[in-house]
Amino acid sequence: MDRVELGHWLRLMGCPGVGRRTARRLLARLGSPGAVATANAQLLVELVGETVASALQSPMPQVDELLERTAQWLSGDAARAVVAVGDPRYSPLLLETADPPLLLYAQGRLDLLHAASVAVVGSRRPTPQGIDTARQLARGLAERGWTVVSGLAAGIDGAAHSGGLEGEAGTIAVVGTGLDQVYPRRHAELARRIEVGGLMLSEYPIGTSPLASNFPQRNRIIAGLARGTLVVEAAVRSGSLITARLAADAGREVLAVPGSIRAEQSRGCHALIRDGAALVESVDDILSAVALWTPPPRCGAGVPGAADCEAPSGSAPASVAMPPEDSAQGPATEPDPILRALGYDPVDLDTLMARSGHPAAHVNARLIELEFEGRVGRLPGGRYQRRGAA
Repeated sequence: MDRVELGHWLRLMGCPGVGRRTARRLLARLGSPGAVATANAQLLVELVGETVASALQSPMPQVDELLERTAQWLSGDAARAVVAVGDPRYSPLLLETADPPLLLYAQGRLDLLHAASVAVVGSRRPTPQGIDTARQLARGLAERGWTVVSGLAAGIDGAAHSGGLEGEAGTIAVVGTGLDQVYPRRHAELARRIEVGGLMLSEYPIGTSPLASNFPQRNRIIAGLARGTLVVEAAVRSGSLITARLAADAGREVLAVPGSIRAEQSRGCHALIRDGAALVESVDDILSAVALWTPPPRCGAGVPGAADCEAPSGSAPASVAMPPEDSAQGPATEPDPILRALGYDPVDLDTLMARSGHPAAHVNARLIELEFEGRVGRLPGGRYQRRGAA
């Protein structure tokens, strides 16, 4: 990707009011970020409305600064790259998901984007046994040719990366910051090792700080890169269960390691197993499960011109109650602005941003909280809907 093309991508992704869904709609119609940048005003208004169309054609000094910062970062190491949808280096498995990132920042072994992989995630406060189990299973996977994907968080993630680095297949760390930063700081040395023996990956621009809302978002990438997601220790409200749910939504295998009935860290895994996740006691258990996996129907959400995944016509997932037929918006007395913007029908992130007036980071963070509370459910195609009478 040359500097001009990179600038077009950064301008599209950094434009106020343009979320991933809107960006995909523009790319589907116009074909490339460069074409978006040179499109006539009337066409843009027809596609995205006057406000966003005006923003797309206005000066963006912050994007110019980001372009310079990104170019400097790229020039610092030949192993660094920015990979866009449509680039042959882009992960084909990630492309099959409903909401693939349009732009990925990478440092390390780009070939791992095409490797057979398993995600290993879990508690940030694991037991010593959990640390040992995660590392041993990850090492066994990497020794048998399976790349280990995780999120560089403290606890199980770090153990999984360390184990993955002990095998030839290596490990991919999907982070919630720009790749010029490491979070948590204690994993700075581990991150350096991954840059050499694995791959550091992020959808966030260079310079992005560790915002809390970024980490649940990166979980969809962890799940999307892998044929299956293994959870090693997780409480019932663990973010690892979100990753497992995202894997199931993408048609991937979900696996869990059982533990003591007295350990809080085991309850999330036990809940997954009760709900049908494969019980794992060894590397062979993992490989037996992922060997049976077959790719789901292609969504093509990240490909210009392709349609997004949608829920089956006339139906809703069993876990999400059908809304009243005459309730297009939430009640006027609803105190939560995100629930009020959500209403009762399936809504995508861009629509929630427009209705609520809140930025993507705030909306994403609140949606995660509402999911934990059981008040909102995520649907195929990156849409959200109230659960029951939430």
